[in-house]
Amino acid sequence: MIKITLITLGKLKEKYLRDAVEEYAKRLSRYCKLDIIELSPVTLSDNPSQSEIDTALLKEAETIEKRIPDGSVVTALCVEGKSNTSEQLAEFVEKNTNEGKNMCFIIGSSFGLSDTVKQKSNLKLSLSAMTFPHQLFRVMLLEQIYRAFKINEGSTYHK
Repeated sequence: MIKITLITLGKLKEKYLRDAVEEYAKRLSRYCKLDIIELSPVTLSDNPSQSEIDTALLKEAETIEKRIPDGSVVTALCVEGKSNTSEQLAEFVEKNTNEGKNMCFIIGSSFGLSDTVKQKSNLKLSLSAMTFPHQLFRVMLLEQIYRAFKINEGSTYHK
């Protein structure tokens, strides 16, 4: 069974979001071993300069890179990433699963990810051109990964 690691910055505060993550983790347990790693984002002032943001992103990158499992296919979630359909994500998941490759998805802080993390990624992915609450995004990603497995098994979950 392959392993999917989800590295995120920040903890989920709302119970309903934690419940949703738990539900998708339970559903995904049929298809993969899911490991969610929550890292602390660097604390910034209320109105940080671009220089402060860049420094924080580099510090976060150091922490993120230490937690990426060796040999994983790494996907950075970022606004400038490729916009895939659910079927295209399913193809990506199926290809890596068939090759026995573990996958690691990275969700940065509210200021995104450092270019160093993006450059080390095999795929830069955008789930949408729209902006979503940072905490909701984790649920959305897990749902799409679950949907990918359901598409690959030919389920009617994806219509």
